[in-house]
Amino acid sequence: MQDCIFCSKSGADLIAENELAKAFYDQFPVNEGHVLIVPKRHVATFFEASLEELAAINQLLFVVKDELEKRYRPDGYNIGVNVGHAGGQTVFHLHYHVIPRYAGDVEDPRGGIRKIKKSIVPYLADGE
Repeated sequence: MQDCIFCSKSGADLIAENELAKAFYDQFPVNEGHVLIVPKRHVATFFEASLEELAAINQLLFVVKDELEKRYRPDGYNIGVNVGHAGGQTVFHLHYHVIPRYAGDVEDPRGGIRKIKKSIVPYLADGE
């Protein structure tokens, strides 16, 4: 799909890739080091991906985690997928969020993404 912002990510934009998936930093990070992992094939949601693509994404999760550990030294992570408009998905190319978490980045981190903090870079809807 030519106009998909995730399909067009390549080369220097990538921090890791394998045969079926690729990873790159989120342009609207929630926290420092926020990464997206996507299948190389354009599929809209998690439920349209093949088991092989999901396995490739999961393999990259560990590569990305190792890179984030070296570069940012986070204290924890949130890993998640938004599915469909009602689920918060705004780019309809399957993407996993890998969000590094840091001690003190929110007052009370219990509940994880249920009480996630405001983005460090305003998301499109936040800034308009």
